[in-house]
Amino acid sequence: MRRLFPVTEETAAQAPGEGRRTGDASAPGGLAGREWTLAELAAAYAYPEPGAAGRAPWLRANMVSTLDGAAQHEGRSQPISSAADMRIFGTLRALADVVVVGAETVRQEGYRPARARTEFEALREAAGQGPAPAIAVVTASLELDFALPLFTSPLVPTLILTGAAAAPDRIAAAEKAGARVVIAGDGMGIDPARAVRALAELGHTRLLTEGGPRLLGQFVASGVLDELCLTVSPMLTAGDAQRIAGGPSVRVPHRFTLASLLEEDGFLFSRYRRT
Repeated sequence: MRRLFPVTEETAAQAPGEGRRTGDASAPGGLAGREWTLAELAAAYAYPEPGAAGRAPWLRANMVSTLDGAAQHEGRSQPISSAADMRIFGTLRALADVVVVGAETVRQEGYRPARARTEFEALREAAGQGPAPAIAVVTASLELDFALPLFTSPLVPTLILTGAAAAPDRIAAAEKAGARVVIAGDGMGIDPARAVRALAELGHTRLLTEGGPRLLGQFVASGVLDELCLTVSPMLTAGDAQRIAGGPSVRVPHRFTLASLLEEDGFLFSRYRRT
C-alpha cells in the first residue's frame, strides 16, 4: 500500500515503482510496496481529537464503489471489495463506538455482531471503549429476525433506531430478544440528526455507518455526515446497481475536501471530510 495524498517531499520524489522500503506511519513513502500494519491503518484513520468542550459526535461513512458507480454486485458489496478494503473495513470498525446500518443491509449482507479483536484491544482500552462496537440497526418497521446472532449473542447489546410510531409489538419483540430500542423520530422512521444526538447521549460519539445507500442518502440529505471513506474499486459492472447514496437529491451539493488517499492493487482508498 502507498499513500498518494497528502503529498510530502518524500512521496513527491518517488517515481512509479520506487519506494520499496519500510518505514512508519509518519513517513508515507516508506510504507509503499508492503502491507500496512493494523496499527498504521488505525493511525491513518484516527477520529478527530476532542475539542475544549469534549468529544463531539463524528459520523463517518465507509462505502465501496466500482468505476461505473455501482455500490453492489448482485445485491452484495463483497464481490467489488478486496483484501486491503476488508483490512480498512475492520480497522474502521475497531475505531468506532457504534456501527450504524440500515435494516435492508442487515438482511442482504447477513450482519453479525461486531467481534473483539486482540489486535485492537489496547487501543480501544486506551480510548475508553468496550471490547467491540455496538451495532445500531435503523428500521421503521422492525421487521427483523430477532433469532439471529446479531440480537441473541452480541458482546454489547444491539441497538434499534426507530421512530415513535413504530409498532409496539415489534418493539416488544426486539426488547425481548435483548436489543435496546432507541426512539429517534416522531413518525415511523428516524430523524438522522436526532439519531446522531441520541447515540451521543448513550456515549457513542465515534460513529460509523456502512450503509446501505438509502440510509447514507438520509444522512447526506440531513447534513449530518462528517466524513466519507470511499473505496474506488477498479471494476466495471454495468447493470442497474445502486449508487453509494440514494433517495431525494439535495438542493445544493455538499462540498467535501480530500483528507487522504491510499492505493493498493489498483484500489483507491479515499477519505473526504466536510468543509
